[in-house]
Order: sequence, then structure tokens, then C-alpha cells
Amino acid sequence: MSAPMGDGIGIANLPNQRHKIVAKRGAHFTIMVVGESGLGKTTLINTLFSTELSPSKSYHKRHTKLLDKLTEVEIIKAELEEKAFKVKLTVIDTPGFGDYVNNRDSWSPIVDFIDDQHEAYMRQEQQPQRHEKTDLRVHACLYFIRPTGHTLKPLDIEIMKRLGTRVNLIPVVAKADTLTQNDLFVFKQRVREVIAAQGIRIYTPPVDASAEEEAEHAKMLIEAIPFSIIGSTEDVKTPDGRITKGREYLWGVAEVENENHCDFKKLRQLLIRTHMLDLISTTEENHYENYRQQQMETRKFGEPKVKKLDNPKFREEEEQLRKKFTDQVKAEEARFRQWEQHLIAERDRLNKDLEMAHSAIKQLEVELDNLGAGGYGGTGSRGQRR
Repeated sequence: MSAPMGDGIGIANLPNQRHKIVAKRGAHFTIMVVGESGLGKTTLINTLFSTELSPSKSYHKRHTKLLDKLTEVEIIKAELEEKAFKVKLTVIDTPGFGDYVNNRDSWSPIVDFIDDQHEAYMRQEQQPQRHEKTDLRVHACLYFIRPTGHTLKPLDIEIMKRLGTRVNLIPVVAKADTLTQNDLFVFKQRVREVIAAQGIRIYTPPVDASAEEEAEHAKMLIEAIPFSIIGSTEDVKTPDGRITKGREYLWGVAEVENENHCDFKKLRQLLIRTHMLDLISTTEENHYENYRQQQMETRKFGEPKVKKLDNPKFREEEEQLRKKFTDQVKAEEARFRQWEQHLIAERDRLNKDLEMAHSAIKQLEVELDNLGAGGYGGTGSRGQRR
């Protein structure tokens, strides 16, 4: 059945209605930052939202936390308003991640937090009253890559694989001003190659072929991934007299919002100005729905979540790890026994050599005594003949 002639029935106005609903309710946006200490996670968040959402970390407290050897999850909440539009912002920080010599399983608290938020929301949806739901599902995860100039580390690959299947993963190269433009270009290319080769899922903005300008903008954002960023909340004066956010060096000024210096503006456009609603809907329709479907297939309605070690899959993994650990211990014990036997044999050889040396010394002493006694006796005989 076709629509009536004339002005139509007004379906074309539905996007505007959606805009009005969002404008009235505001948006609830949760962003997670993951990366090693000292990569400027807090500074970037404060720079993105032009306010001090999180105070700078104390290095003394950070050192104290390092002694605990735990990856923690910190939740920071704020309500921002701009031109009568409100955003309830939640920032999830992960201090302690990747800060140790042995970082095995350091990603577990991060992955568990994301899964737990999906679980909590699903449980609330199953309740009779669903008016006031607490929603901490992560809509975007910024993964900070250290600007080594080489490529991704094994720890980066491992955690990014796990995060990419659960959340909208957005990789960023931290402190881009520590690399030259050429080194940064090569580094970003290597990171993209590893992401593709390892099958890591990252968030890519949708390209709308029907809107040429929007499609070009989306392609520009995709080409910039991983975003190179410089974070700074300090005002600096450029050589041409402008006052801008940036970092001042002996060689000049690294400007936060200068696209020739870094991709900060592109990242801000993606997160806030053009794709915030897409990040929220993707989390709802893809990541949360995948989690809900997996859980509904493995448990009955209202049944609590299977604990990790109660799951047969994880129990099997645990047994394999225990067997691997036992085999490693046995191998180390065998190596130690072999080394101990080698030491005993070496000790016996040295003792034997020492005994032979003592015997030789005694023999030499006897011969020396005999030589001395023989010399004195010869002299006495010659005296008597005279």
C-alpha cells in the first residue's frame, strides 16, 4: 500500500523525533580507559571533556598500589551540560594494568567488569519493575598503546582480542609527540597490520553511502585508527601568538587540536560529536545482545550466572593448566636433580684431585728429607778420613 499523495504522512520526520527524545532525556555514556601507567589516560579524559573529571594520579600512591600487584577498576561519574543538552558520563579507569613484570591474567578484572555490567543489566530487565535501571555497560573502550615505534606487545594483543568481542574497542597511540611524524606514520601502519593479522575486532564508524559528506568523514576517521593523541589541559602560547591547549618543548609547541600534530580532534568527533549514539546503540544491539543470547542458551530463566570454575569449559581449562603446571614442576625437579648429581660428581672429582695433590706433596716432602739426610752424612765421612 503506497502513502497518500501530497505532503505524505510524516515518516520522514521520525529522525527529528528521535533527536528530540534524546535531547529531552539526555544521554548516558560510559567510557573505559585501559593502558599502562604513565600513558596519560587521566589527562586525555580531562582534555576530551574540558574539565577535571579525575585528578592527576599521585606517584607515591601509585607505587603503593603496585605493591598490591592488582589491576583495579575505578568509577568516576559526572554530569555534563552544553547548550541545554545533558550527558551523564561515567569513566572507568583501570590502574595497575600492565605495570608488572608478570602481567599474566592482569586483564581478568577488566574483562570481568564488562561482563558483570551486561549481567547486572540483564538481571534488572528480568525484574517486574524496570523503571530505575542502573546501567554501567561500557559503550567505548580506549586502549592506550605505548609509543615504542615498533609494534604491539603480546600483552596488548591478548587483552585487545578479549576486549574486542565484548566492547567497542578504540585503539589510541598515547603521547604521540614523543615520535617524529614519519616514525608515527610507520608505527600506526604496523599496529593496523597486527590488528588485521590477529583478527582483533575494533570499532569502525559506519559508512553511509547515501550521504556523501558523512561517508567521507567516516572514511577519514577509519583511516586515522589507531588515533595518535596528545593530552594536555594547559594553555600554551604558539610561535604565532595563539593561546591553545598543548605541550611546550624547546623545539616548539605540540598542539592538542592541531590535526598536523595528532588525531585528538578526530577522536573527539568520533566519541562525542558524531558517533556517540552509534556507540551506545552498538553496545545495546551487538555486545549486550551477544552476551544475553549466550547466557540464555546455557542457563534457565532467572538462574544465577555460572561461576567461572563451575563452568565445565573453565574446569577443563583449569585441569589443563594444573597438569601443565605439574609437568613444569616435574621437569624443573628433574633438571635440579641432574644439576645436583653433576655437582656431586664435580665435588668427588675435586676431592680426588685434592687427595692426589696431597699425596704428591707428601712424596715430595719425603724425597726432600731423604736428600737432606744424605747430604749431611756424606760430609761427616769426608771429615773422618782427614
